[in-house]
Amino acid sequence: MPRATNAPASRKRRRARLDKARGFRGARSKLYRTATEAVDRADCMAYAHRRTRKRDFRRLWIARISAAVKPHGLNYSRFMDGVSKAGIDLNRKMLSEIAIHDPSGFEGIVEKAKAQIS
Repeated sequence: MPRATNAPASRKRRRARLDKARGFRGARSKLYRTATEAVDRADCMAYAHRRTRKRDFRRLWIARISAAVKPHGLNYSRFMDGVSKAGIDLNRKMLSEIAIHDPSGFEGIVEKAKAQIS
């Protein structure tokens, strides 16, 4: 009876792992062990960074809003306090987009917020 190996399944498993490592540089896309380590790390980082991306965008929006309200004599926290008291139900992403693309509209929001805090 011939010797049975698990060669087709092993080859398929290794090929799949090397396919996941396509685009990696050097041995990380060629050698199975190195590729496995690189792919495992990439998966961990992808998982973690899907979460940090949310934080990063929030920080970006806050920085943009802060920069947009400075010329109007407000800081970010006072502005957000005024916005909530004025009942303006816009999130930070929308406020930052308005500040960039519609400065006159944003100025109106700032005036409403100022009226509520003073």
